[in-house]
Amino acid sequence: MTNNGSAAFRSLEVAIIGGGIIGVLTALGLIQRGIEVTIYERAPTWHEVSAGFAFTGVARECMERLDPRILDVLSRISQKTDPNDASTSYWNGYHPQTKSDAQDESKALLFQMPGNKLEFWGCVRAHFLLGMAALLPDGVVQFGKQLVSYNDSETNEKVLLNFADGSIAETHAVLGCDGIHSTIREVLVGADHPATRPSYPHTVAYRTMIPIDAGIAAIGKAKAMTGCMHCGPNANVMSYPVMNGTLLNVAFFAHDPSDFPGPERMTAPATREELERIVVGWGPHIVDIVQSFPEEMVKWGIFDMNEHPTPTYARGRVCLAGDAAHASSPFQGVGACIGVEDALVLSEALVAAQSNTINGGHHGQRAAIVHALQAYSQARMDRGQWVVRSSREMGQMYQWRYGRTGRDAERSKQKLEGASQIIWDYNVDKIVTEIKLAAS
Repeated sequence: MTNNGSAAFRSLEVAIIGGGIIGVLTALGLIQRGIEVTIYERAPTWHEVSAGFAFTGVARECMERLDPRILDVLSRISQKTDPNDASTSYWNGYHPQTKSDAQDESKALLFQMPGNKLEFWGCVRAHFLLGMAALLPDGVVQFGKQLVSYNDSETNEKVLLNFADGSIAETHAVLGCDGIHSTIREVLVGADHPATRPSYPHTVAYRTMIPIDAGIAAIGKAKAMTGCMHCGPNANVMSYPVMNGTLLNVAFFAHDPSDFPGPERMTAPATREELERIVVGWGPHIVDIVQSFPEEMVKWGIFDMNEHPTPTYARGRVCLAGDAAHASSPFQGVGACIGVEDALVLSEALVAAQSNTINGGHHGQRAAIVHALQAYSQARMDRGQWVVRSSREMGQMYQWRYGRTGRDAERSKQKLEGASQIIWDYNVDKIVTEIKLAAS
């Protein structure tokens, strides 16, 4: 393992499986706390889709506590909402049949949600990952390492990692940040457990980023320059500015009654013609947005852990974080944010484990790690599973498929307000204090 730890005592060695957003965030948090880290990434180099996503105020507080440089990276590349005027508007994208009506609040606005503590900062995923990767010390990342299995026998001083290239590594603790199709999760819960396979809620996503001028021409300046959701029968469109307001990130979601053609890959070829068929009868502003998509593209199958939630996030010296633990659909808009919270709680738990093993020897060390990871699992389980359930319900609501609530603006607003309150009421000071006590 790479030596990044403090010389004051023997550092824990931690392997992170997966070099995505949450894996790198967690690595930086651990390194900042004097823990030795190696990231094992199966791809040959850094990779991330060039789609947009956003972070809440709670997630940014967690980033700052993990490593203040992470927040610096985000700050440089993000489009920030004004905390004094932060809101997301929800519009009827179907019935208004002129652009004038579509921008008329009295005719098309369903409701507006104040941003409050959410205060989203939007960015491009690939830019954020590369910015954080530049902060990692040399030698921390090993590319081309696809994990096949691990052995966490109590007779072994360390966990043994087996890779597809035939190589073996060993480490004190393993963090599975390897996404929705997690190998770590499959080994942790058992190959026959239903939680090894994510669920398909019959929704697909088409994503693009367009010049902000094209967005303004389609939906108007007021909508294009802030977070905006257009709702309608069996589809919804989320948009918000990124890259300091120069691009409009657009995500078009549609109900798909059939099975997804490539569940392991999660993507399939698509055409603009598919989207054009979906928006027949919708307002001209939505039709214009569709025309901004490329003629040939890919569509993403939306998968989640709703039907078969992971029964535990930790077993022995191995645990799960981010999508590997609680992959959700994107409709709550905070899947990555919940992963950032995971990263902070994990970092603090493992610091406590490291402190407990200064004089504990090998057996004391194992017990301390197991205890710390169980404390992490218990601290994160309810929130992680809640966001999966809530996000799926939100998607059905936006697509007018959630009983009467979807078409009832007041009911929709009340449901969204309740969910948002749960997101921003997460007390970071309290959870950090509690995890330190629980892991000690």
